[in-house]
Amino acid sequence: MCSEITDKTEKAKLSNVRKETDSLGEVDVPADKLWGAQTQRSLEHFRIGQDLMPRDMITAYAILKKAVANVNHADKRLDGSRHRLIIQACDEILAGQHDDMFPLHVWMTGSGTQFNMNANEVISNRCCQLAGTPLGSKRPVHPNDHVNMAQSSNDTFPSAMHIAAAVNVKARLAPAVQALRDAIAAKAVAWKDIIKIGRTHMQDATPLTLGQEWSGYAAMLTDDLERLAAALPGVYRLALGGTAVGTGIHTAPGFAEAAAAEIARLTGLPFVTAPNKFAVQGAHDALVQLSGTLRTLAVSLYKIANEHPAHVVRAARRVRGAFAAGERAGLINHAGQGQPDAGRGAHHDRGAGDGQ
Repeated sequence: MCSEITDKTEKAKLSNVRKETDSLGEVDVPADKLWGAQTQRSLEHFRIGQDLMPRDMITAYAILKKAVANVNHADKRLDGSRHRLIIQACDEILAGQHDDMFPLHVWMTGSGTQFNMNANEVISNRCCQLAGTPLGSKRPVHPNDHVNMAQSSNDTFPSAMHIAAAVNVKARLAPAVQALRDAIAAKAVAWKDIIKIGRTHMQDATPLTLGQEWSGYAAMLTDDLERLAAALPGVYRLALGGTAVGTGIHTAPGFAEAAAAEIARLTGLPFVTAPNKFAVQGAHDALVQLSGTLRTLAVSLYKIANEHPAHVVRAARRVRGAFAAGERAGLINHAGQGQPDAGRGAHHDRGAGDGQ
């Protein structure tokens, strides 16, 4: 009886997995998942922390793989049927249909190899589904030979980071900062005649207008927008085409330029191939510069946000001080209500008495 239960359990386990292979041998992969052997190995050996690869990197990789497929098809290296399948799979990923097929943690090998292969395997297996072939068969679209054609993790991962950063700065961050800057600038104009006390070293100082103060906030954000714009040209330079070490081995002449141009077309941003792939694959200086710019913006926002509680506290203290002075002078009772003038009250009392 026990042996029968064990056999059934083993059969159930086997029915829930499929065999996939890579250069290291066979791997059991969940039967309903689109990823393959290398993704599964990473899940087993790099299950560290709770932070998964962000959605922005999934999108960036789908853009990159779509662009490369278009270039390889245009140059007759990828046939029409495989090209159409890859494009459909990439478009589905861009639409957010397969987010749960990207389960890897941010902690993995240094070049992002497993995540690049995660993208390759998901696209390949989705193509299998579309073509009616078994998952893991790598037919008609192979994850390395077709999806990863003329690429390496060493040039795709830094390129995807640049794409993700630039797209989000241009599409999300910069418009939000500009909208905040414009709203603050409008208040600076509206409040140009409101006079307040300036502050230096936490002490009252000479007067200025509230509009002048807020014009400073608007100018800070204008400077931050200019810094963001100045940091982006380096981010627009892509490593794609450098392949393993920057030499461009296994790529056709003109591939790097054409791939960058296609990514620029798909995103609407001025991406170009980096003039020196050794620099952009061996370092991430453009992203470091952008990171510093984002930190500067964060400090600006922090300062602006912290000014307002301080204003409220100072105003509240002044109001409390005025109330306290009024109480001491007998002009305000503890309920905060004004008292009638003593002399005026006596006069009215006398008048009432005379009338009687």
